[in-house]
Amino acid sequence: MFIEKVFIFIIFLGPLVFFHELGHFLFARLFGVRVETFSIGFGPKLFKFKRGDTEYAFSLIPLGGYVKMFGDDPLSNEELSEADKKVAYTHKSKWARFWIVFGGPLANFILAFVIYFCLVMIGEKVPQTKFGVVKSESILFEKGVRTGDLLLKVNEQEITSFDDLNLIDSKVNTIEVLRANEKKSVVLNQTNMEFITEYSKVNSPLRAPLFKNKEGQNILIQFGSTSNFLSMEELIELNPKKFFISIINEEIPVEFRPEAIDGKKLKPEVIEFDEGLKSYLKENSLYSKDLSISNVIEDSAASKAGLKIGDIITSVGGDKISSFDDLRVKIQDLKEEKPVELIVLNSEGEKTLTLTPTFREANGIKYLSLGVQSGISFLSIMIDQEGKGFVTSITKGYARTVDGLIKTYDGFMKLITGEVSLKHVGGPLAIGQVASDSFNISLSMFFRLMALISINLGLINLFPIPVLDGGHIVFIFLEILNRGPLSRKKLQYAQQLGMSLLFLLIFVAIFNDVSRLFQ
Repeated sequence: MFIEKVFIFIIFLGPLVFFHELGHFLFARLFGVRVETFSIGFGPKLFKFKRGDTEYAFSLIPLGGYVKMFGDDPLSNEELSEADKKVAYTHKSKWARFWIVFGGPLANFILAFVIYFCLVMIGEKVPQTKFGVVKSESILFEKGVRTGDLLLKVNEQEITSFDDLNLIDSKVNTIEVLRANEKKSVVLNQTNMEFITEYSKVNSPLRAPLFKNKEGQNILIQFGSTSNFLSMEELIELNPKKFFISIINEEIPVEFRPEAIDGKKLKPEVIEFDEGLKSYLKENSLYSKDLSISNVIEDSAASKAGLKIGDIITSVGGDKISSFDDLRVKIQDLKEEKPVELIVLNSEGEKTLTLTPTFREANGIKYLSLGVQSGISFLSIMIDQEGKGFVTSITKGYARTVDGLIKTYDGFMKLITGEVSLKHVGGPLAIGQVASDSFNISLSMFFRLMALISINLGLINLFPIPVLDGGHIVFIFLEILNRGPLSRKKLQYAQQLGMSLLFLLIFVAIFNDVSRLFQ
């Protein structure tokens, strides 16, 4: 498993590094600079060959790369001949040096566009464009949108992925949704930004239609047919009188993907219950899977009270609960560390326990905690999206790239202003994990993530930090203002500052990665 993740990480990061360095390389050659080394990776060279003036190499540490250009050290005292000056980086015009430096980030942006273009043109496997939980106080609820509605059209424009929302008109008059296999039209009369803002508030995953009995079995419930998967929220709202029940004897991950279930192993039973699904669940003591406990934190209130993995929490403070969110709200409503009564169900039957939640802190926020983690599984349904024409692919590819640039820039600004904690910064381990996860979902999601990280890599390199591309660009502009090269002392100070900031950023990213391993 670990070797597989490392392999996926290398496949993921390799093209991003290659194209970034290729951008520097091509512009350097375009302006007549001699390139001495083109390396993918740092450290000892595992494989190398020389062609012309350039040595091409693959190095041991695959977390980056470099292009070594002749005469690129502004602190060097070496005297160059007239012939050498013609191929030296530092003796090129400011305009040429700007494009050589900017070529790396530019290549990353172009790579992102090419990936998005190809995905749109070839076709993708993407998540359903479903609304998450739409609460009664929501503006969308007032307009007529309901939990689990599948977004089909906006102003008669077909919506096949979340990215399509960036292409909709400035005014959203109507939307078309699919609800319980019926198409419905909803009048909104909102601006583009108003709709996207409201949509983002309810764009949360829905629970898989999985329930638990006291024996700990996973019960899958489907409506209409054994190939139809509605979320738990939709099923409860629909409350059908006829449905299918299957027992799943295998472990179910947090992300429940129907295509990963072997249909041949399922033996669906048709249930017809006049009082509807909700009454059937109550009569047969079936509870939402997220009410089952997947982990008990050591030395917590739950641990001291004897709660175990697999226990199902059915009541808090005398009130029945139907989701883990209900449990969380009930506990937070206590406001202080005081005893609360729980009813817990397992194979031994029901038992009543009294626990005293304690305050914990995460990301600077204090909250009351029992010390249990939910056994929740979210429903993840992927759909095949047909390829589009050449012109449409260019338009959508460009729009996705620009949208990625804007969102990435906004994210960095929030980090700088402190609006978002540095704890959210991820390093190679975090990137490797999400790359592996996206690869296991679909190749479309893998390449989408690659495009987004390519944009991130391009923007990070444009930070005005010495030793990064952005720092070199700042030096070029300072040369213009200074009407000549900067002094050696200024360059030394700038490089020392740049290395310090870069190492600090690397340390924060790796520290966060390691910290997540122990959470």
